Amino acid sequence: GRTSYLAAWMGGCVSIGTFTVGSSLVGTLNLLQAVLAVSIGCLVIGIGLAINGAAGHKYGIPFVVQARSAFGMAGTKIPGLVRAIPALVWYGFQSWIGAGALNLVTATLFGFDNIVAWFIVFQGLQIGLSVFGFKGIKWLENIGSVFILASLVYMFISVINRYGDQIGANLVDIEGTWGAPFWSATMLYLGIYATMMLNVSDYSREHVRDTGPGLITTIYTMAILPVTLFMGLIGFMVSGATGTVDPIDVFSNATDNTLLLVTTLLFIAFAQVTTNVLNNVVPPTYVLMDTFKLKYRTATVIVGLLAFATFPWELVKDESAAGLQVFVQTYSAFLGPIFAILVVDYYLIRRRTLDLGKLYDENGPYRGVNHGALIATLVGVVAAFSVSTVSWYASLIPAGLTYFLLMKYWSRCQRFCS
Repeated sequence: GRTSYLAAWMGGCVSIGTFTVGSSLVGTLNLLQAVLAVSIGCLVIGIGLAINGAAGHKYGIPFVVQARSAFGMAGTKIPGLVRAIPALVWYGFQSWIGAGALNLVTATLFGFDNIVAWFIVFQGLQIGLSVFGFKGIKWLENIGSVFILASLVYMFISVINRYGDQIGANLVDIEGTWGAPFWSATMLYLGIYATMMLNVSDYSREHVRDTGPGLITTIYTMAILPVTLFMGLIGFMVSGATGTVDPIDVFSNATDNTLLLVTTLLFIAFAQVTTNVLNNVVPPTYVLMDTFKLKYRTATVIVGLLAFATFPWELVKDESAAGLQVFVQTYSAFLGPIFAILVVDYYLIRRRTLDLGKLYDENGPYRGVNHGALIATLVGVVAAFSVSTVSWYASLIPAGLTYFLLMKYWSRCQRFCS
């Protein structure tokens, strides 16, 4: 339903990556520019989710099936892999943050300080929750969204009360810029969700109500904007006032007593669970199921174990904020072209009509690889890296136009047009 769907996206979008991106913009934008950058990014996200999620909502198919009409049965493994890698990195990164929060709770209350042990326990907890599938995700996100939003409002007010003078001097009274760095900032915020814009059909297929494009865009934007705005601005303001980048240090310094500290840290841990089980478990799980014909529960366990191999302890260092910015820009350069190809394929090539029988027929017209889609992806990637600070934006038209022309005029692509 619509309420549960909104709550799921709200709970799933509390990304510590948003906080880190906010920290990386200190010294570039002033506070007003940061607010507008987040808002524009979230509006683009809402529109992108609505556009690319239409096929999944109408036909009940996940991303790995939706992509077959554009990339082919075998070719789909490429966009699947491109989508899965960022999910695994964010999964590990956010799990380490959650483990760090729990570790600080036990260190404060009981003197137990072992973040490695907590990381293992925390990851085991998330794997256990993930195997329940979307029914479990639904209730986790429905309950969690209210707690998360209330906690973010409290932390936002605490930050302003504690660092108001420094925020005014360091972030409000500076000139900032409305040029390329501003638009780069909008892309960084939407880049965090560029992964979800690609595989949004994994989620829209679970939305059972017949919801039109205008209303579904509103639902996405209403879910994503509040939590992204709070998280991004908290990171931006606290880092600008104190120079601190580590979110655990930031949130712990923004509280005045032990009870509030523990509550805040538990919020951080809980927020990582709600984000990971929705955004970072489902996409690589479906990729493993499609590629290796695994069952859902087996695939979720493997995804949870793979997150250990992302070395998340390296990503939370102070010097890693700039590195995460580059990471977002880099994977966005690959995700943008694939997004453009899927949209052009569904709306211009298929005219919003799919043949489900052909999508599931391994010997049908979509067998093998559609080289037109691969060429269009490469064209988009080259365009994206030529303007790397706005890579996602820069990739859309070159990739989409190239795909459309190849599908219309290259004979090798004709069987994929059926």
